[in-house]
Amino acid sequence: MTRVIIPGFLAFFGHCYPKFLRTAGIDKQGCVNFCCYGLMALLLMACNGNKPVQPSAGKNQAIPATIVAVQPVIMPVSLETIAQTEGAKEIEIRPRVGGILLKRLYTEGMAVEAGQPLFLIDPEPFQNALAEAKAALQEQNVRVLRAKSDEDRQRQLLAENFVSQRAYDLATADLAIAAAALQAAKVRVQQAELNLSYTTVRAPEKGVTGRSQLSEGTLVSANSSLLTTLTQLSPIWVRFSFADNEVARLGGHLSEKNVHRVKMILPDGSEYEQEGKINFAASKIDPQLGTQQLRATFANEDQRVFPGQFVRIRVTAGEPRAVFMVPQVAVLTSDRGRFVYVLNDNDEAKQRPVIVDNWMGKDWIILEGLQTGDRVVVDNLIKLMPGKKIEPQVRDQLPSLQPGLDSINN
Repeated sequence: MTRVIIPGFLAFFGHCYPKFLRTAGIDKQGCVNFCCYGLMALLLMACNGNKPVQPSAGKNQAIPATIVAVQPVIMPVSLETIAQTEGAKEIEIRPRVGGILLKRLYTEGMAVEAGQPLFLIDPEPFQNALAEAKAALQEQNVRVLRAKSDEDRQRQLLAENFVSQRAYDLATADLAIAAAALQAAKVRVQQAELNLSYTTVRAPEKGVTGRSQLSEGTLVSANSSLLTTLTQLSPIWVRFSFADNEVARLGGHLSEKNVHRVKMILPDGSEYEQEGKINFAASKIDPQLGTQQLRATFANEDQRVFPGQFVRIRVTAGEPRAVFMVPQVAVLTSDRGRFVYVLNDNDEAKQRPVIVDNWMGKDWIILEGLQTGDRVVVDNLIKLMPGKKIEPQVRDQLPSLQPGLDSINN
């Protein structure tokens, strides 16, 4: 090619040189320099033109991708929602009598038994009140004995007609009054004994104590001063709710009769070993929130779950249905919703819109959009586009599906 270009350039130069000088006003030396630069450029172009052209990759070159042929799975309807735990009994410990708080009798944050002493209020004023009530009771016993003696004497005299009927009636009335006063004195003694017992504040239930709210030496008021709290950790309760459309998907109003299974997912993502039971279901939809309030109870003997934690609750209810399960990475999102890539008969990728439910493990539950035997692409998705040729690498069963199927069969 160089042999063709150089002679041609020289012939063109010889033919156009005189005319070029006249029109451009360039001297002979300048024209020579210009021609030398042009000649060098042509030589470089000729050298580059000798290099072979690299063939470009085909647009429809097949790319390898793992696929899975989906099969329907029969499983009941289940929904998950955020929930919060609470103690089955969360009790505020308040004194039933007022006085000076003498001593705290428990270790803060430790478990206590029902009836175990927690605080001691100064008992001396209540001991004095009890002694006074007992003295009044003894005095009233003497008055009853005297009234009884008078009534007996008046009865005998009335039988012999020595006194009038009115005198006997007065003696009988005095006896009744004294007997009533005696009964009141007995009640005052019982109340004084009860008040004295209240000076020792005891745990009403078995549970875990909280921090002491008042220090020793503080004057506490009856029924108002908060001393501490007591929480029963076993069983543990979990409060949650479902929107009215979610309740409809589960078969209507939820209760302990139509809920098949209640599972709790802990904050670390693990599933709580014990299954729960519904122990409260609101009888109507909350008009302000549009939700049905529910509560479940779980055994918590090892105290693994504490009140106030945020967990997730999975409720299984309704009639079983046929669904498909695909890995979460296979489900993509666009402005039109979620979709997956499936292969046609020519091993070309096609977008398929799907309707998803919830997660189970690492898989999406697909409600609509797939058919039995559809080949779903599960990796190399970043290179895919509609019509892209695929070199399928079949995987018979996804490992992530097995835990979900085991939980359903159990």
